[in-house]
Order: sequence, then C-alpha cells, then structure tokens
Amino acid sequence: MKEAENIFIFSLIFLKEIFCHTPVFLYICRKISTTPIMVYISLPEDACANGPTKNEKPKELPFYLAMEEYVARNIQEETFFMWQVEPTVIFGRNQHLESEVNVDYCRKHQIKMVRRKSGGGCVYADRDNVMLSMITSDEKVDFAFNRFVNAILLVLHKMGIEATGTHHNDILIGNKKVSGTACYHLPGHSIVHSTLLYDTNMEHMTQAITPNAEKLQAKGIQSVRQRITLLKDYTQLTIEEVKVLIRETICSGERMLTDEDVCAIEEIKKEYLKEEFIHLI
Repeated sequence: MKEAENIFIFSLIFLKEIFCHTPVFLYICRKISTTPIMVYISLPEDACANGPTKNEKPKELPFYLAMEEYVARNIQEETFFMWQVEPTVIFGRNQHLESEVNVDYCRKHQIKMVRRKSGGGCVYADRDNVMLSMITSDEKVDFAFNRFVNAILLVLHKMGIEATGTHHNDILIGNKKVSGTACYHLPGHSIVHSTLLYDTNMEHMTQAITPNAEKLQAKGIQSVRQRITLLKDYTQLTIEEVKVLIRETICSGERMLTDEDVCAIEEIKKEYLKEEFIHLI
C-alpha cells in the first residue's frame, strides 16, 4: 500500500514539474485531498480554556524545533501542529549568523536568534504569524514538500485566495511570498516546517534580517518588504479562525503529549541552545 501511495505521489510531483501549481493541477489536488489524514499534536496546556497559566512562560522557538524531532522519533502517525512565538529570527543550518542576521538590532529589541537544522534562508517570526510543522513518513523530501505545499494551498483556496506554489516550495499570493518552507530528514521521517505570514511587525522583519544584497539585485528586488505579503490583507478571518480552518482541513484526530513527553522535549531543546550549535563552532 505504501509503495502504491509513493508511486501516486511521485506522479503528482511529475505533474507539478509540468504544470507548477496551475489551476488544472490545483483542481486535481483539491479533488484528491479532501480527507484530512494528519493527526494533530497538542500540548497539555492546550487543553486549558485560557491556555498557559499566568506563571508559565510562553515556550520559546527551540522548544518547538525539539518537539518536531521528538514527534518524528517517537510517534509513527503522520502528524501536524501549529505554534506561535515571541519575536525570533530563525536561520538555516548552513547559514552564518552574522552574515544573515542584524545581531545588534536583534539584541537591542530583544529578538531571539535561533539556528534550525533544516536548510534554507533566514526568517522572522512573532505572535502575529503562524508556524506550521508537518512530520511525515515520506522518505523523499520532494514528496514531503509537495504534500505540505498543496495542503496549505488547499486551505488558502478554501478561503477564496488564489495562491500558487513555486519550484522553491514557497507559497505566493500574486508575486509575493506569504509562506516559505524548509525540510530535513530523520531516519524514517521528513520534517517540513513553514511560516505563514498572517501579520507581522514589519519593521522588525525588515531590520532584523540582513539578506544578501547581490541575491536581491539578481532577482530585481530591492528589499524584504517588496517580496512578501500578509494574509490578513486577503481575508476577514482572524488569525485564530485561520488556525481552526487549517486544522480542520489537514487533520483528523488529535494526540495530546504527556508531561513526560514535554520533559523529553526539553532535553532535546538544550542542543539548540548550545553556543557551538548556534555559531557552528
């Protein structure tokens, strides 16, 4: 069954290379992607009516990166979860911190700086946008990317937004990015994570990230602001309503982690906080 599924997904990727998320391709994806297949992963505090207690600090971004790893290594189902964090810059596995991040600005404005284990570029996150994580048993990274991008496109089309995907696995509204994705592989699983720009502190985003000037000029783009857009400008749904729609579209069922699971995640998180990892010493 799994082999047949992989052949089917490979066929979709082949079609993607030809049609690249044209209306015909997206129509096919909508027709075959109407049944949610992911299990939603939640944390114990998510069960509280008011979320975390007053004495509980909001979880920082490294916790959620560690949570991805823990879920990939310990849960066999195809899983998905969403998260939001205080202002943080996340840079890729092979990027040089000082070259990609305005370190002085981040320190001045208390913006955290975190390295992830996936490749790709530098992104800014805050509580006005949503981070998305999908853990799948797909062995091929292209398969994982394809499933994820088309799932999010399906959500956006349900909202009446004509979004498209790119060969770089970004999601665009018009010619501006509203979501970017990155992926890395663990034995038996692929982890795909993404930003979804509902809203954001635009000054922090433009000042905290230091994109390569030659790269921007090569694309005919002069600034970060010129190449992104915000989802709130295309919908009347609140960010919480968007999250509900995403979950209802992608997921069927829920698995709540235990306090023991959270403790194990906290141990994994320590690796992301080590100076030698952050600075690739």
